[in-house]
Amino acid sequence: MIIFTDIDLDGLGCGLIAKLVFGDKAHVYYCSYRNLNQRVEAVIKNPENNKEEIYITDLAVNEQVEKKLEERFQQGRPVQMIDHHVTAMHFNEYKWASVIPEYETGKKTCATSLFYDYLITHGKLERSKALEEFIELVRQYDTWEWDENNNIAAKRLNDLFYIRNREQFEEEMLKRLTENTDSFTLSETENMLLDIEEQKINRYIHSKSRQIVQTFIDDFCIGIVHAEQYLSELGNALNNLYPHMDMIVLLNMSGKKMGFRTIHDEINVAKFAKRYGGGGHPKASGSEMTSEAFQQFVVNVFELLPMKPDADRNEYNLRNSNAVSAFQNQMNDISYIIAKGESDYDIVHNQKKLEQTFATFEEAERYLKRNYSSWLQYDQDYFYQLSALFKVPIDKIKQNHTEMINNLLIDIVKE
Repeated sequence: MIIFTDIDLDGLGCGLIAKLVFGDKAHVYYCSYRNLNQRVEAVIKNPENNKEEIYITDLAVNEQVEKKLEERFQQGRPVQMIDHHVTAMHFNEYKWASVIPEYETGKKTCATSLFYDYLITHGKLERSKALEEFIELVRQYDTWEWDENNNIAAKRLNDLFYIRNREQFEEEMLKRLTENTDSFTLSETENMLLDIEEQKINRYIHSKSRQIVQTFIDDFCIGIVHAEQYLSELGNALNNLYPHMDMIVLLNMSGKKMGFRTIHDEINVAKFAKRYGGGGHPKASGSEMTSEAFQQFVVNVFELLPMKPDADRNEYNLRNSNAVSAFQNQMNDISYIIAKGESDYDIVHNQKKLEQTFATFEEAERYLKRNYSSWLQYDQDYFYQLSALFKVPIDKIKQNHTEMINNLLIDIVKE
């Protein structure tokens, strides 16, 4: 039995199940999009593998290898592809492939859960409560359901996978699932390691949040950051820090890989990743870094200055203020969002009011950030700016902040 599967937690779940079922007869190849096709082609070319059961899980081969797999199937040689990515749906045209993004209940699938179901249905595996608990954690993490359900156990399982090397993790999980079939939990030592790792992740996210640059490709507002670790956590955090962006692109220069993440239902990063030969989920995808991608995401943005997150500890300059919220960017452009009523907001950029008005603060803020790469100004910069503008000492502005802002708003706009 030979299985080709992805290098992430979901891919490892498939390899793990294969070893639980087939034991030493299971030959597991952990692959990326870069080497999958070459490896599959080499195996099916070898006559010694003509009778071997071949499984491909959580990955999709290219068109050339796809045709060779169909030839193999037509010759009566065993092959089965199992996947859940919408970008691989066309494989369902073949009898040897099954691509199911969702169960009939509407619950999202993962490759590990589908492979488990397949083996149960074909009588190759008996149900195990512990294994099913492990698989559900993998599924929730891979589909990002854990974030919606606040299932921290799923995230911690993935974190552990990246702390330990794959061989160690696989060996430990095999041992645990074999010895205890009643339940699956992480050990006290593993949880202690994960607590330490969580602190490292938070520091990494804080650092990278100040390195992100913003650009447009077609109509997409894209944040670009160089990162080689904690990609899922980083992508999710940056999307939430910069929700005006359509997606975050994470560049792993040493691995020549790219990750694409979004939190917006109307944005499909799997479709976007397909431009570069990649694929994945609508909200989380990846690809190799092509020459075209290198030009777009590295060369073309090299001169751009990084964004900054909004000030998060202000007492005076607040988002959605009843009067005014102040923003700035790396060019030291100053912008204000001015509330004229519950559903009427103006933007003043460099003391000139834009003709466009906005129904909500969020709409005005999104426009400001997408067009000027601005962030909510820190209180100290805000007061310095107002003091220079109104020619009033900072202490006096602080003493009567709300009243003074309302009285002097007209001075913000040049006539």
